[in-house]
Amino acid sequence: MVRPSTIAIDGTSASGKSTIGQLLAQRLGYLYFDTGVTYRAVTWVAIQRGIPIADEPAITRLAQELRIEVLPPTRADGRQYTVLADGEDVTWAIRRPEVDHGVSPVSAYPGVREALKQQQRAIGQAGRVIMAGRDIGTVIMPEAPLKVYLDARPEVRAQRRYRELLARGQPAEYEFIYQEMLRRDRLDSNRETAPLRPADDAVIVDTSDLGIEEVLELVLALVDERDP
Repeated sequence: MVRPSTIAIDGTSASGKSTIGQLLAQRLGYLYFDTGVTYRAVTWVAIQRGIPIADEPAITRLAQELRIEVLPPTRADGRQYTVLADGEDVTWAIRRPEVDHGVSPVSAYPGVREALKQQQRAIGQAGRVIMAGRDIGTVIMPEAPLKVYLDARPEVRAQRRYRELLARGQPAEYEFIYQEMLRRDRLDSNRETAPLRPADDAVIVDTSDLGIEEVLELVLALVDERDP
């Protein structure tokens, strides 16, 4: 069976993009690429270097200069991939709450998006790739033959992120995470550059009441029925 060469998975935070994208890539033998980690890496490095998130010119310069690498997992600690920023392993650091708080404004800066867009497109155009993000189907790879948009109720997504942080031994407060989830939804959906929205031809899947295997099988069925 000939399957779509590029599959775009977009959606809200903690809707299941990373989990489903990775499992789908494993099942199909495709590369998994979560484009959101590139924006998170820029955000984390900015925080570490004391660059104010509100300083758009400085953040843009950082995005242009920072060398970001996304590799297969280099440690057996539950990671889906290894993210390096100028050679430093930041895989788990970019999931910290302060990054959650700062990544939306960083990813809204046009210069940052342009600095990272070409690298993301090059990976997508190579084929046999699952690309997960917020604007894959609308901006990065609008020509992708299959586009899936995942979503879930905010309280469900906040609970997922809360459990994820606790499982890694990191401090977490559900109400804070929930409010941050709502704030990020507003920022991502209303930004001028590449706002979060489903592509016109995307298949929308609500994962609120579905298990991981149920969502995976649903998306696999879409893959099998879609012409390349």
